[in-house]
Amino acid sequence: MAEVKLNILYITLEGLYLHHELEKLKVERKHETLLEVPLHHLQGITIFGICSISPSLLQKCLERGIFVSYLTQRGKFLGRLEGANSGNVLLRKQQFKKSEIELEKLKLAKSMIAGKIQNSRLNLLRSARELKDETKEKEIRNVVLDLERNLTSLEQAGSVESARGYEGNSAKAYFSVFDHCIVQQKKDFEFTKRMKRPPRSRINALLSFAYSLLTNDCISACQAVGLDPFVGFLHTERPGRPSLALDLMEEFRPFADRFVITMINRKQIQASDIIEKTGSVYMMTDTARKDFLTAYQNRKQEEITHYLLDQKCRIGELFILQARILARAIRGEMDLYMPYIWK
Repeated sequence: MAEVKLNILYITLEGLYLHHELEKLKVERKHETLLEVPLHHLQGITIFGICSISPSLLQKCLERGIFVSYLTQRGKFLGRLEGANSGNVLLRKQQFKKSEIELEKLKLAKSMIAGKIQNSRLNLLRSARELKDETKEKEIRNVVLDLERNLTSLEQAGSVESARGYEGNSAKAYFSVFDHCIVQQKKDFEFTKRMKRPPRSRINALLSFAYSLLTNDCISACQAVGLDPFVGFLHTERPGRPSLALDLMEEFRPFADRFVITMINRKQIQASDIIEKTGSVYMMTDTARKDFLTAYQNRKQEEITHYLLDQKCRIGELFILQARILARAIRGEMDLYMPYIWK
């Protein structure tokens, strides 16, 4: 409904009204106060669906550097409001320059795609080890071999379009055995193919929601290091599309996939948590969104060791660490962008 997770206020129920009194943000429904939060505790506000915010609260958020993100009820990212960002004009100029040079775009795109394919491969290998069905295990390992061949062929790609082809082929192969990774609640969470807009199965609704959260995290990371999240290298640019954030997100998609798989296999989310709307469109209930967000934020608090930086960090810090590495590659301080590989 309305709760704070790691300094981000999530509004998951439509029709609420947000305003402030002095230094406190208030969430109300029909003049009933549901939640009060000191403004200095907040880093951001994420709203699912349609809610109202007072103009004075918006101004406070802009002044304090508190971002406001808007998503549909299903979790599709719509946009983000934040205050003036000084950014890094020299870094952005270099980013814009490289985004117009095909060879530079190709070099960065290859690294991003390689990260996604490698992490997808590791995801499947983990599932294969946990399977007791030899036939399904063999099918997964055959796809792993396909991904490894695509990784090798990717090195020879002579254009961004060609590199995108290897990414598309790898994604198709990966999702062809994705259903094998689901070992509990098979009937309720059967996966046949990836369907985005709108999601027409329970598992697609979960994947789309997780990807929307990733998009928001990657936009924040790009902006935090001074990059323009709308000028990318792998994803084509169009008005309103955060292309660079989507570029950065590619290596994290398998992380979101694994998170969804784990939620289903551990029965942390069940069929009753996702309802079917008119037109065979599936959507999470308010309670399910709350539980999903709680589990997602808790997962981001887990500590790992960054293999490239050789330092301990929380999973939630990976987005900004990778954005910094990407900024170094754009500045020319590194020959190649090094994606994060989930060991």
